[in-house]
Amino acid sequence: MDAQPQPGIENETQMNQLRAKIEAKNMAEGLDKDTLQKIADQASAGFEYDLESRKDWEKASKEWTKLALQTVEQKTYPWPGASNVKYPLLSTAAMQFNARAYPALVPAGNKIVKATVVGKDRDGEKAKKAERISLYMSYQILEEMDSWEEDMDKLLIMLPIVGTLFKKTYFDTVKKKPCSRLVLAQNLVVNNWATCLEEAERISEILYLSKRTLKSRQLAGVFRDVELGDPHVYDDGGKPADSRNDETTPYQIIEQHCYYDLDDDGYSEPYVVTFDRYTKEVLRISARFELDGLILNDKGDIAAIEPIHYYTKFGFIPNADGSFYDIGFGVLLGPLNESVNTLINQLLDAGHLNNLQSGFLGKGLKLKMGEHSFKPGEWKTINSTADDLKKQILPLPTKEPSAVLFQLMGTLITSGKELASVAEIFVGKMPGQNTPATTTMATIEQGMKVFTAVYKRIYRSLSSEFHKLFELNETYLNPDQYIAILDDTIGPDDFNDEGYDVCPQADPNAMSQTEKLMKAQGLLELLPIGILDPVEVVSRVLEAQEQPNWQKLFNKQIQETGQFQPPPDPKLQEMQMKGQMEQQKVAMQGQAQQQKMELESRSAQVQLAMKAQEHQMDMQHKAEMSKIQAAEAVHKQRIFSVEGVQKIVQSEQTHKQKLHQMKEQKSVQNKSGSTGNSRPAPKK
Repeated sequence: MDAQPQPGIENETQMNQLRAKIEAKNMAEGLDKDTLQKIADQASAGFEYDLESRKDWEKASKEWTKLALQTVEQKTYPWPGASNVKYPLLSTAAMQFNARAYPALVPAGNKIVKATVVGKDRDGEKAKKAERISLYMSYQILEEMDSWEEDMDKLLIMLPIVGTLFKKTYFDTVKKKPCSRLVLAQNLVVNNWATCLEEAERISEILYLSKRTLKSRQLAGVFRDVELGDPHVYDDGGKPADSRNDETTPYQIIEQHCYYDLDDDGYSEPYVVTFDRYTKEVLRISARFELDGLILNDKGDIAAIEPIHYYTKFGFIPNADGSFYDIGFGVLLGPLNESVNTLINQLLDAGHLNNLQSGFLGKGLKLKMGEHSFKPGEWKTINSTADDLKKQILPLPTKEPSAVLFQLMGTLITSGKELASVAEIFVGKMPGQNTPATTTMATIEQGMKVFTAVYKRIYRSLSSEFHKLFELNETYLNPDQYIAILDDTIGPDDFNDEGYDVCPQADPNAMSQTEKLMKAQGLLELLPIGILDPVEVVSRVLEAQEQPNWQKLFNKQIQETGQFQPPPDPKLQEMQMKGQMEQQKVAMQGQAQQQKMELESRSAQVQLAMKAQEHQMDMQHKAEMSKIQAAEAVHKQRIFSVEGVQKIVQSEQTHKQKLHQMKEQKSVQNKSGSTGNSRPAPKK
């Protein structure tokens, strides 16, 4: 990846000016009156132009809201006080969508955000950090943002009616924490032909601030301390209307995210200009960019400035004409709902007219002119015969409510329910008794296809909102104060958008509880293969079952180490024991064989040693016998003399003693030869 070009020396002044704009609390304080008036005129003209471009959508949106709320209005046709019933087709569709989408996109438990690892993770540390980010951001939106979950509930019931809503994600300088709040479409003005929210030249939010709130922001230095006079109420045409104001009547303050060239360098930088709609007084100007959002060219000059985006668009169904504001069930069901309302009122009016008859009275009837009414059981006396009375009264010809209109009304209601996917099977009614379960599930799946596409759009918008919150944590979390999470800490350094990505924990492809459970049960069936993590599989099953605090259901070993040691298999243990016994048996046989071989080897060595000793003793005995025989021959040759005879006798006795000793020694050696300790007798 090539390095980012560095700014040239001639651009250091420009960089310092941009840095000063970013650090300035309110740049409007340092501008002269003419410049402020010029900015206010340009911002106000742009706001009114964008407001005019969407007037048709705004008018239709009010009609859809009235239709969904079933607002009762006084009718004068066909007579004053005629029936004016509103059939709840649009209301039912909106509530059904909310009932399905809310628990699916905001699942039970404490994990709403999921952080995924980008890139390689060889040692698993990035995965552990991603788990900490997921838990902390989920805690942040559920606990620290007081109205986040409530705003999501409102969004999911209003979105199918009007088609477009917005969320504003920003850092609250007063509360010192990130915030994300719901913004109604009628309060966020964007040109109707803008391609997308990020490419819009102007985004204007209408803020309704009371005198007290406005004064508080002026005292805090957020707004310029200027006099705005009394607040004004605007009519449907956007013009100030004469009305009685009190202390609670709010000002209409316009916060416009726009582009303006404040330094006259020919390039418009992104700013936030806040002004009063009626007086056009500029209250605040702040930068809408950071230094890391500067895009430099090859020469190091500033080529573009990437703005900071605060708003996230939530759309229901894209508008077919390509305009900015998406459509909802109001456009799709509005005409059908109006037709159904007309048919119902016609049937009721016809029944009312037929039940309470009216007609003409002839002057020949001797009665006072005027209205006549009867009470139950009342009889009145007249000065005419019954035949004259019959001739003088002519009832107005009426008919009973038309069966054709009733059938037509049923057809329109069925068509509307098909369009909104509000069939009887989706509102909890049982199908036919002989309907197979697979057919029922397939019908529900096909009916949910329309909602699944809408869920994916909301899922994409939630990902964008969570990414904005991720960047706010990276920028505004205190680097000296780490937050404890999961027996560990998390700080701004952990929020690195190059290593992680954030998205909702919900699955946009599995919206029904039954489908979630089926997917989780399918994972359990794959566990015996041995390639899946049992802890992760069981976690998904418990999460699909929406068990409260399911993390605490794991044993201490899993909670501390996050790893699972499966219980021993009895069959596997038996096989292992048999294997160990076989190994021990083989080892013992080997040892016995080795000992036997060693004993045989030692016995052979002892026998060889004994044979060698016997051979040596035989040789010594033969040598001694040779010496004795030689000595005897010498003695025979001596002269017979007394001395010679004595010597011979003495020599024979000595010889006999010597032979006797040798025999005794030999017998002793033979006895001790078996122990291997015998040795030849020393020579004398």
